[in-house]
Parts: sequence; C-alpha cells; structure tokens
Amino acid sequence: MTRIATADIDLQTAASVDLIFQIAVRSDTALRNETLTFTQNGQVRHPTVLTAPDGTRFHRLRSEEGLLQVRYAADIEPSPSAAAVDELELIDYVRPSRYSESDALFAQARRQFRGLGEADLVQAVSDYVHDSLTYTWGSSTGTDSAVTVLAKGQGVCRDFAHAVIALLRAMDVPARYAACYAPGLSPMDFHAVAEAYLDGAWHVVDATHLSNRHGLVRIATGADASDCAWLSYHGGAVSLQYLWVNASSDIELPFDDHSGLVQIA
Repeated sequence: MTRIATADIDLQTAASVDLIFQIAVRSDTALRNETLTFTQNGQVRHPTVLTAPDGTRFHRLRSEEGLLQVRYAADIEPSPSAAAVDELELIDYVRPSRYSESDALFAQARRQFRGLGEADLVQAVSDYVHDSLTYTWGSSTGTDSAVTVLAKGQGVCRDFAHAVIALLRAMDVPARYAACYAPGLSPMDFHAVAEAYLDGAWHVVDATHLSNRHGLVRIATGADASDCAWLSYHGGAVSLQYLWVNASSDIELPFDDHSGLVQIA
C-alpha cells in the first residue's frame, strides 16, 4: 500500500520573519520519494532542517518580504513496525499540558469513567468525546483547550484530540497528540488525533470518526497542538493566502468503525 501526501501553501510575509514548518512526514517513515520546495520572489530558498529525537522534522526559514510558496509531496510505503516506546514519554504524557488540562478534568473523568480500565476505558473516552462534541469547521480558536471545547460542545480535530488526551491522562493513561496526513479524510486538511498508551504500544483515538486510522501517516508527535503546529512564526507578520492538503491511498483501506485498537504504522 502506497500513500500519497501533498501540501501546497502560499504565505505573504513581511521582511525577516522566522518561519518553522512541520509538514514533512517523520524522518523514519519509509519513502518512495519526497520533495519539499520553498520559493519566494522567484528564488528558491533553502531551509535549515532540524530533526527531533523522535524523528519529527522541522524546516526553518528566515523569509524575505513577499509571497512564499511551499510545495510538499511524498509517496509513503508501509512501515515494517511502529517505533519503540520511549519511557520518558510515558512520564511526560501523563501530565497536564497547555491544551489538555487533565488536572482540571480529573473529577469529571473519575465520575464518568469509574471502574473502566485498559481498552474499555480508551473506547469509552473516545465515544464520550465523539458524542459530546460536534465537528464544526472554523469554530475553534488558537487558545481553545480541552476544558473550553467541552464547555462549547463543538470544535475541530485538534479539539477532539485535546479532550481525549486530557480525559485519558486524568485516568492515569499516558496520551499524546499526533499530527497526520489522513487518506480519505473529509473535509481534507492536516489532521490531528490522540494516541493512548496501552498494552505496551501507542494506539490511535480519533473521536471525530472522520479519518480511517489504518491510513494515517505521522507528521509530528507531542503533548498537544503546541508541539505540532504545521506553522509557527516569530518576528513579523504572516498572512495565509492559500492552503491545499491532500492524502490518498493506492488501495482501498480496511474498514474502520473506530472500535478496537489501531496503531499508526
């Protein structure tokens, strides 16, 4: 099975803006081919590439004033196995974080999911978030967190992931955030899911039910969206002019009813 991921991004930038992109798939991904180009004012620009210990890749570029065009494309092969578990992550990912305030949801989680454990708990949290929130494009702001989105009752994929992560951590289950390309996703975009640590491995939880978990391709992993933004910038103004993301598979993916345990390959 080959999965194809593409992203076209046009940004209008002021002079000397520090841009940091996380749009390339993780460095340990099996690739048939991959291209990533940055063009500004007719000139090809060359970013600095930084790779985190977990394989997340950052492309950093000091922009000029003008239109910056970013083009990414990758053909991804199936990976033989999931990455090894880092025990330090299990400590970090059971703690509260900026957008997943598990401490604030502790009492609610203990009432809601009392007596559940392991796979039953993960499924119950996924079902609860899916039933409690309505996916509403454009409803989320950059400061919304698990607490605020559960109060609002609506959000986008990052909000569903934050709510799942916070509730699982409140039940002492390590949980983390993953930014992905998602073949078959509708509406198509960069996608965010949660992952829960269970039975010695990380398993995907997509409470939106919009993706097929069997097709996901990892871009970045972190405590929450603050670690996985497709773009962060400092020192100047940036305006998004165009964004087009697409992901597909060359074969039909196995059916996913969002029950059971699935890992990102």
